[in-house]
Amino acid sequence: MARCEVCGNDYGMTFEVHAQGAVHVFDCFSCAIHRMAPICEHCRVQIIGQGVEVDGHWYCGAHCARAEGRAGITDKV
Repeated sequence: MARCEVCGNDYGMTFEVHAQGAVHVFDCFSCAIHRMAPICEHCRVQIIGQGVEVDGHWYCGAHCARAEGRAGITDKV
């Protein structure tokens, strides 16, 4: 068994996420999201979907990127 790095639950069905050379252990997707999801730099929501990355800055969508003055961002339908 392994221990979730967010909530500390010692659980037989934990899973690992390998990202940027590090290994993270979680017992559920909500703990993984809590630890790993980027946060929109405009509205501060956790980005669970694709989001928008502009010059190393993360936004939940084009509307927040534009609100932060990022040029050339369009919504794709």
